[in-house]
Order: sequence, then structure tokens, then C-alpha cells
Amino acid sequence: MATPLLDSIKGPQDVKKLPLEDLPRLAEEIREELIDVLSKTGGHLGPNLGVVELTIALHRVFDTPTDHFIFDVSHQAYVHKLLTGRRDRFHTIRQPGGLNGFMLRSESKHDCFGAGHAGTALSAALGMATARDMRGGKEHVICLAGDAAFTCGITYEALNNVSHHTKRLITILNDNKWSIDKNVGAIAGYLNKITTDSRFVHLHERAAHFIEKMGGAKALKVARRAEEHVKGMIFPSVIFEELGVTYYGPVDGHDIPSLIKMFEFLKVQSFPVILHVVTVKGKGFEPALVKQKKFHGLGPYDPETGETKSLGQPTFSEVFADHLAKLAEGDPRIVAITGAMPNGTGLDRFQPKHPDRYFDVGIAEEHAVLFAAGMATKGFKPFCAIYSTFLQRAYDQIIHDVCLQNLPVVFCMDRGGLSGDDGPTHHGLFDISYMRGVPNIIHMSPKDEDEFVDMLYTASMHNGPSAIRYPRGTGPNAAIKKAPMALPIGKAEVIRHGKKVVIWSYGQMLPLALKLSDELKEEGVEAAVINARFAKPLDTAMLELFAKSAEVIVTFEDHVLKGGFGSVILEELAELGISPPVVRIGWPDEFVDHGKPDALRERYGVSVAAAKEKLAPYLTRIKGAGRKLQPTAA
Repeated sequence: MATPLLDSIKGPQDVKKLPLEDLPRLAEEIREELIDVLSKTGGHLGPNLGVVELTIALHRVFDTPTDHFIFDVSHQAYVHKLLTGRRDRFHTIRQPGGLNGFMLRSESKHDCFGAGHAGTALSAALGMATARDMRGGKEHVICLAGDAAFTCGITYEALNNVSHHTKRLITILNDNKWSIDKNVGAIAGYLNKITTDSRFVHLHERAAHFIEKMGGAKALKVARRAEEHVKGMIFPSVIFEELGVTYYGPVDGHDIPSLIKMFEFLKVQSFPVILHVVTVKGKGFEPALVKQKKFHGLGPYDPETGETKSLGQPTFSEVFADHLAKLAEGDPRIVAITGAMPNGTGLDRFQPKHPDRYFDVGIAEEHAVLFAAGMATKGFKPFCAIYSTFLQRAYDQIIHDVCLQNLPVVFCMDRGGLSGDDGPTHHGLFDISYMRGVPNIIHMSPKDEDEFVDMLYTASMHNGPSAIRYPRGTGPNAAIKKAPMALPIGKAEVIRHGKKVVIWSYGQMLPLALKLSDELKEEGVEAAVINARFAKPLDTAMLELFAKSAEVIVTFEDHVLKGGFGSVILEELAELGISPPVVRIGWPDEFVDHGKPDALRERYGVSVAAAKEKLAPYLTRIKGAGRKLQPTAA
């Protein structure tokens, strides 16, 4: 693939050196690079195809790292990475030891603020702009946020403060009408009204024509006053203007010369501005245009057809949605709630079957949980499907609005555990810790798909708050029985019996527990294996029974060790007054890098080998005691 212009870009300064007429060709080459590389690595293809021209224009006018670009979520920053000296490593994106799929301060001086969750950019940008003003700095701060970010409450909290804290902040509203799925709610409709109303579009075009004809900032100010006068009559409550932020747009986000002119004008203004840019997600790759949801973020694909390799079995997300839909057929109380993740959580499979009981509230996890709490007070059974790492954003609502009132809301925590290539912003490694200290809630995790369906049914029958954590991707492909079974709350399951070594597994770590048991058996040690099912309440009766004869206890969890499942075991043993040593296997007290799950487990010691290494001193003692008990030969 020939990309001579892109090959010449070693940093942002090289973008400025290219003739203006060459920039559209640079955009084509960048798209070719994105499509080719991501077909091998996977990644956020659609969002990046949509911001190619916009990113080129930003680097043409502004000067990073002196000027600061803050990308909301930052999954659309691949083009920025290509233009800031990382082209030679771009083939490593999302790969072990390679470039991160999001902005990362430690990766480049051009990444001024890391991200991975939506709605953070404007607040961070305002903080940086305010700090700049306090120091008397001159650098520009540019916030680039998609229209989906404007469904986040945090974004509006920031908007409410912008005009009070700074006179120089540029916000670019990248409007492509999508987050992962089609954007929903009044804000999406409002932005659509602005971009499609013929009167407003005609008004803006006339103002732009006047500027072109007359030229200069003075002409733009005159046109601006005229435009504002008429805009006020057409849209009497332009929300950004009411909040003290001057609005421009909508403009074509793929017209590089126009974008450059607009940015050159905006950079000399002494008031906060918002530029409404309309882009096409997936532009330049037909499969991504036809299937925008699929190409938001995906694994490797055929660069010619866009076809991806089938997983061959349902994911946990799909099992969740399909069986929740079945439960809903027999239980009119069940409703499903998602925060802009119908595809990621599988609820796009629930929605066609129960359209009146499906609610997508946008990227608004705090609202989702409160909304669920409100429905629960009226006799409904809300299932809130939110990634473990995203539910962190609604922690106060979990405590204050659901658990304090003991309301029967079910938190279905997708991506509970390692999230692989997406890295530390998406690893769901903290939910046991942040949930188990909250009164009234139960916390469970299944060993396989069949037990998962049982847990969904159990939660639907439980008259209080509950949480189910389950992993990304597929499980062991266990057969699911026709009718689910309600599990006794707080009751563990004995998988194998044994005495001296007792292995407790939580959730998807059972295969590791069984493998350890197998290897110990080969060494003459019979190890018990217990599927905990519940981290809260823990089966203390079973813990006491096995702990009394145990020389050592092992715990496996796909979670940080600090405050995790192993900590639950230690605390309960202390309460029982039993003190066998406990070997805990889980993630260390640090943010885990991105990479392939198996490789990360080996690297961080979440493995059978690591467990055996920690067990070695105890095994020596156990085996020694066993030899002493053997009868001597006559």
C-alpha cells in the first residue's frame, strides 16, 4: 500500500508543510492505513474514519504539544497518533507492549489527557484552560467531544461552568449521530433539528458566503451579529448560547479548507466557543457505513469485505439478553435498561421482543441507576446492564438510591474481569471491592452459561438489590437447561472434595482452579474445589467446614486482590477464629496494561504456575506429613 504523504509525516510540523491541495490525498492515505492496520489488530475503525479531515485541520492550525487536544473517550484519536510521530508503531495498536487504543499521557507528550470513558473531556479541558489563565499562559485548549458525550451529565456540569471560569476555550462538537449505537433522547433530536432545518442551514450558508466575499475577522463579526439575530428567532433557546458559550455551525467536518479557516478564526477569539461539526462515522469504507454499530469497535476483519470471524458460540452478553427476554415473557415486572450500550450488552436482542420494556438512556449511568430505582418503587424489576467499569460512575446512586432503600434493582455487570485489548480504562477489576461493603446487596458470579441463567432467575426472584458480574466474550459453552433454577442465596457449590488444600474459585476462574487441582493430584495431594457463586453473602458454613481441616486455602478471582474475593475469605476466617494460610491469586495493586488475556495472566501471576509457586512451602509440609503416616515395610 503506497502512502507517500503519510510516510513523510514524522510529526505535526510536517502536516503544516504540505501544500493545502495535498491534504485531501493525505486524508485518503490515512483511511487506507486505518483500514489495513485495524483489519489485523481490531479497534475503533468507524469513529476514526469519521474524524480524519477534522484531525488534519486541527494539526494544521494548532501546535501540539504546546496546544492541548482533549478527546472525549479518545477512541477516535488514532489519526492524532498517526500525525504525532507514532506511525512506525501504529501496527502495534492494542497489541501487547504496543500503542494504547486510547489517549495515554505516558505514551506521548502529544497526549495531554488520558481517557477511555465518555463525558470527561469538557471538564478536563476547562480545568486546563482555567489553570492556563491563572498562570498567564497563551496556549490553546481544544476539547473534541462527540454528540454522544452531550448525553452525559458531566458534560453539562462543565458547560454550566465554562463562561464563569475562562474566556478562551474551543469545544468541537463532533456530530455523527452515533455513540456505539444510534444516539437517543432529546439532545440527539435537538442537534438533528439544527443540522436539518432548512432555514438555519440557509442562514449559515449566507453568512459563510458573506465572509468569503468580504474576508477578514471584521466581516465575520458583522455576519455573526446578523446570524445571531435570526438564529434567536428560529431557535429561541439555543442551549449553548444560553450557557454563555458562543455557538458556530453546523459545518462540514470533511471539508478541510473550511475547517482550517474556521479554526484560524476561532483561535483568536477571546470568548469560549463551540463549533458544531457534522461528520460521517465510517466514511471511506463501505462496510463501516452500512454497519456503523459493528464497526464502532471490533476485532480483526477482512479489509475487502469487512467480514469478521464468528466466535462460534453465544457470548455472555448474548446469553444474558436472550434469557432475560425469556424471563420477561413470564414476568411482566422485568424491564431492561442500558446506558447507550444496547449492542455491547446484548440488549439489542431484547429490544425487538419487548420494545415497551427496553430503555436506552444514553451515556448517563447515574441517571440509569436512579431511573431504575424509581421504576422499582412502582413494582417493576429493573435489570440495569452496565459494564463493570462504567458502573463505577454511578456508585453514589447504588448506595444512596438503591441499596439504602433496599430496592430490587439488578446490576448486570458485563465485562466483569479482564477486558483485554481495551486496557485499564475497561478492565472490570474493581466491582467486588466497591460493591461488597454496601449493605443489602448480594454479589454473584457464574462459573458458566447455565449457572448465569440461574443467577438471572435468582435475581428476578430476589426482593432486594443484586449484582451479577460476568466476563467479556464467551464462556465454556455449557448446555443451558430448559427451565432455570433459583439458587439458594449465599450457598456455594462443592465441585471436588479434598482436605489439606481447599481451592475457592469465583466466577470464570474455575478452569484454573480445576487445573491446579489436577496438577496437585498428580503430586499426590487431593485438593477440594469450591465454586463460590456468591462473594456476598459468602457461604460461611462451607468455609468453616473445609477450613477446619485445611492446611492451606487458595482463592482464584478475576479481580484486584485488594478488597476482592480473597479478602472476603480472609475476613470471614478471622470472624470464625480459624487461621489456615490463604494463597490469593488475582490482580495486583496496579492498573493492568492492555493485551491478550492469557499473556496478561501469565505476566501478572494470575495463573496455575503462580499458584503452585506460592503453594510450594505448604505442599512440602503436606507431603512430608503424608510420608510420615505411611506404614514402614516389614
